[in-house]
Amino acid sequence: MNEQVLHKLKVLAESAKYDVSCASSGTVRRNTKGGVGNTVGGVGICHSFAEDGRCISLLKIMLTNYCIYDCAYCINRVSNDIPRATLSVTELVELTMEFYRRNYIEGLFLSSGVVRNPDYTMERLVRVAKDLRVKHRFNGYIHLKSIPGASQELVHEAGLYADRMSVNLEIPTERNLKLLAPEKDHRSVYLPMKYIQQGVLESAEERKLHRHAPRFVPAGQSTQMIVGATDETDKDILSVSSTLYRQPTMKRVYYSGYVAVNTYDKRLPLLKQPPLVRENRLYQADWLLRYYQFRVDELVDDASPHLDMEIDPKLAWALKHPELFPVDIQSADYEMLLRVPGIGVKSAKMIVMSRRFSRIGFYELKQMGAVMKKARFFITCRELPDKTIHELGPAGVRRLLLPKPKRKEDERQLTLDFSPLD
Repeated sequence: MNEQVLHKLKVLAESAKYDVSCASSGTVRRNTKGGVGNTVGGVGICHSFAEDGRCISLLKIMLTNYCIYDCAYCINRVSNDIPRATLSVTELVELTMEFYRRNYIEGLFLSSGVVRNPDYTMERLVRVAKDLRVKHRFNGYIHLKSIPGASQELVHEAGLYADRMSVNLEIPTERNLKLLAPEKDHRSVYLPMKYIQQGVLESAEERKLHRHAPRFVPAGQSTQMIVGATDETDKDILSVSSTLYRQPTMKRVYYSGYVAVNTYDKRLPLLKQPPLVRENRLYQADWLLRYYQFRVDELVDDASPHLDMEIDPKLAWALKHPELFPVDIQSADYEMLLRVPGIGVKSAKMIVMSRRFSRIGFYELKQMGAVMKKARFFITCRELPDKTIHELGPAGVRRLLLPKPKRKEDERQLTLDFSPLD
């Protein structure tokens, strides 16, 4: 790698770090004779963790950080005076292959600023993916960002080579998107999403008839919304997410706490740090929507449009509905078990299976993975004390489960640590 390419790599990797919509491939692409690499099913990427605990790395980079748009929230906006760089298609393909051969990475996450027009930029992204798959027979993971406003033909061609594609919504409502990015609109985002969905569904039908028909974006699509840059409530954000999840190909909605990279722009809020707690609560609520059969209006409503920042959304819901608790572990149905704080999907399934053979107590619940610190106030079973949410009240349970505030220590005091060494 020469110094020029190394400089481009540093600039473009730095510019790509704010895009968080790249966490799991969810696909299997086995190696073929004469090919290079493979994609393991269900693994995380970009320094995330696989189901077996492995850390998976990804080359996360932009093709170029030049951009014709002037979005207020973006570090790469055209009006910013920052280092700029552009990799040629050949440079990026060779960089990916060399990194893969050296076992630095297991895949590629590729995005780009928009240069000239959306189709010109999208065509270059497609060429990178095509060269990797066809010329170099690369079977590793590829995640491509679809450029808003790109034509259906280019989006469809990209889907033949990518494992996953994503189009970032960025701002949840059209009104605020127009405020911060006047050149953009939601239609240019939703159209590529529709093209990807059509391609995936058509590919699935074709593969039912022809086993070896080409796959189209086998890992589905994802998107990202910025949290805290505009005045949308958590109810607004989760309502958009719920609508997106009704699409059969939408796998993940990512939430990115707003990072104040353009503090000079008066349209943006002055935040000392990103709203990380709010971002975390939105991910927890998102999990409840996807796996715990919750609806948006059960977590947030017009009276309380924001999630509770002190406790997780599931616990907050349970404290608002004490009339539904405590539930009997021996007789409650699976759907109700899922709503007990401290009991997850795996624990609920194990409870339903195990109670057919014996009664379940405190020890058995802990062995099944239930978080008894929370669950003990919302269930009844043998060996548990009788102080449930009815005896303590929602306020009492909340006080017991709130994290204890850290005491401020006098830095002048000498603190001795008698904990055993590992």
